[in-house]
Amino acid sequence: MKIKEYRTQFIEELTPIYDAGEAESFFYLILEEKHQLKRIDLALHPDLVFSEEEIAVWNSILEPLQQEIPIQYLLGKTSFYGLDFEVNENVLIPRPETEELVEWIIKSNLKIEKFKNLKILDIGTGSGCIAISLAKNLPNAQVYAIDVSEKALATAKKNAAINEVNVTFVNQNILGTEDLQQQFDIIVSNPPYVRNLEKEEIKKNVLDNEPHLALFVEDNDALIFYKKIAELAQKNLLPNGQLYFEINQYLGKEMVDLLEKLNFATIELRKDIYGNDRMIKGSDQF
Repeated sequence: MKIKEYRTQFIEELTPIYDAGEAESFFYLILEEKHQLKRIDLALHPDLVFSEEEIAVWNSILEPLQQEIPIQYLLGKTSFYGLDFEVNENVLIPRPETEELVEWIIKSNLKIEKFKNLKILDIGTGSGCIAISLAKNLPNAQVYAIDVSEKALATAKKNAAINEVNVTFVNQNILGTEDLQQQFDIIVSNPPYVRNLEKEEIKKNVLDNEPHLALFVEDNDALIFYKKIAELAQKNLLPNGQLYFEINQYLGKEMVDLLEKLNFATIELRKDIYGNDRMIKGSDQF
């Protein structure tokens, strides 16, 4: 079968579940991963064909896509901040909003990092996307990363090797931590922040497949991780240190109030590209 013909069939099979543009993007992601072919290659060579064996492979990916299993898990990889990351059911799939947080940290510290070996801690690292991206783009920094899940850390360690960076990984439950034992210039975290009451807003492919441990918090204690991490930052940030969070879009004011109560003098709340309150920075708390 010609690849162009299969593409039409593939998209038609998925459009009851996904919109046509998303279904088409899936097709080209798989085409590049499995055949090292891009959209332009298909345009230039419209007579390219799939063998019966290749169609069988494609159909084996199509079926779980119809069950709304994320394509990143099916391919076992994703891209984040221009880097390749292995992903699986033990880690969240990195989001574009988190790339914005990483960009903020890098731009704020690129000049500083040239003159100082920054110490950075990423709490709840998951796939390692934040820690590894920072280590790659702030190469003089010493980067540490904590996660409660040993399986997530195993994936993060693989990703550090893939991207050729040094990150010190620690298996640790941050809620049970009284002191971080070291001082840091930057502490960053994208902790669980989706309240159970917001589950109906979560897409089925996320709700049914991504680790709930990394997603959800109780409705009556939605800031549990933020409060704990901010309190630790009070003890373990160096003078002029910086605390960064990715946050629940509905709790921007609550996050500002929390950092004010903990005496962070300079607080900046930022929106993401979709106009949602998504990240916050606290500094100069001493």
